[in-house]
Amino acid sequence: MNIAIIGYGKMGQEIERVAKERKINVKLSLDIKNNLNGMAITPETMKDVDVCIDFSTPTAVVHNIAAAADCKKNIIVGTTGWYDKLKEIEKIVKEKKIGFLYSPNFSLGMNIFYQILSSTSHIFDQFDCYDIAIHETHHKAKADSPSGTSLTLGQIIFQNIRRKKEFLQETSHKQIKPEQLHVTSTRVGSVVGTHRVLFDSDGDTIELVHTAKNRTGFALGALIAAEWLKGKKGIFTMKDVITSI
Repeated sequence: MNIAIIGYGKMGQEIERVAKERKINVKLSLDIKNNLNGMAITPETMKDVDVCIDFSTPTAVVHNIAAAADCKKNIIVGTTGWYDKLKEIEKIVKEKKIGFLYSPNFSLGMNIFYQILSSTSHIFDQFDCYDIAIHETHHKAKADSPSGTSLTLGQIIFQNIRRKKEFLQETSHKQIKPEQLHVTSTRVGSVVGTHRVLFDSDGDTIELVHTAKNRTGFALGALIAAEWLKGKKGIFTMKDVITSI
């Protein structure tokens, strides 16, 4: 399989390293210096590319998806912070008839964590003595806050715990409402990513924690997703990959 890496930062470089281990050919690597607004994504540069993998920036990703779609190339998107444009992207994907797969987190472990939280939160729905909160920590260069992964964890909680109905994403300077789910963030150093879901009552606290040790798990998940997406058309998420496996 031939891939193009769009966004050649630390994640892009790790994808390139893991791709070589999996005998996947990296035909092209693009970064912000040579791909302003997706201008380097053309039928000529994308020749023989099977799937593009984007880990760029929230401001660049929509241009990159549109350019890849114009080239009739399937694309994996691990960039977060652009989900307010999802309807626009879905329209482009359907019109161009390509395969599009996005996820706030491509880590295989985190996608298993989603399933664990879904089961756990369903149980906690029966016990309203427990309040719930989410806290995440990432490196200081991360562009969005809270993380897309935290928002996905929150959506899982909303689906399963009826008393929680809305996000509180900022620091609270007053008492929060019972229906609010407090999601907080820390940005420091070079932390790859830690996500913590807390269930707290007067008697005890239960925590579910996922800690990424490095970027290898994310890169591996993105490449597995790219292999899965090759030749497909439509809009998918990492959940489709995990459940099919």
